[in-house]
Amino acid sequence: MKDISIDIPYATGISRLGIERALIAAGRDLGRLRLEDIALVEDFHTMGRIATYQLVELTGLTQRSRVLDAGSGIGGTARFIADRCGCPVTTVDLTTDYCDTAEWLNELVGLRDRIAVHRADVTALPFADDSFDVTFSQHVQMNVADKDLLYREARRVLVAGGLLAIWDITAGSGGDPGYPLPWAERPEQSHLVTSNALCGAIETAGFVIEQCNDRTEQAAATMRAILDSPPDPIGLHAFVPNFAEKAENLTRGLADGSLRAVQVIARAVR
Repeated sequence: MKDISIDIPYATGISRLGIERALIAAGRDLGRLRLEDIALVEDFHTMGRIATYQLVELTGLTQRSRVLDAGSGIGGTARFIADRCGCPVTTVDLTTDYCDTAEWLNELVGLRDRIAVHRADVTALPFADDSFDVTFSQHVQMNVADKDLLYREARRVLVAGGLLAIWDITAGSGGDPGYPLPWAERPEQSHLVTSNALCGAIETAGFVIEQCNDRTEQAAATMRAILDSPPDPIGLHAFVPNFAEKAENLTRGLADGSLRAVQVIARAVR
């Protein structure tokens, strides 16, 4: 597969090594690793596993659901869904580093047979029309300039009546946030739009918005509590460079109004 020319800060090439070192330092047995052992390190988005749980609960997944996680990172959402709901999950991420790390973790926790990992661009998904019942997208669109293309592609691979479940950061009214942020080292890597603009792009692509919940206050409070907690050897800092500063800037942006956190459920209608 040829390289995809999108300027993003994620591909360090050492994600697996960093996580492996953190797990060993915390006394985890890699030969008997449980899903809960990696809960603090695998959800690379605001509020972590709390946000994943809330979003999954809104979708009503069953064992028969065909699920896509578009922009899956190291696969935390996919593993949570596969374990909790028992359904097959397909993942897509742009970076080889994250895909390789996801497959390694899937194997360690015994979920490799339920999760199919693909390296691909979320704006050019390698799947046929009507392939999935539910698509998850968590903290993805801020790196994608063409929102219309992103959500048209999400609509194409969903069946009529299927759900698009989004947990994302949008632009607020409090000025520009500070950088670096978890998804962008510098402003030109970030493509934030307002919540209204985001929902407009989703609707234009063929969806009806069923829920658009602003979770900014909860996100800011949760992130502040996480930052103020005693350090844990297992965490996103294990593989995200300069994570403490990025998380601090994100938390400040949520508190001062320059960033918003939104939870969206949209249904494919045409």
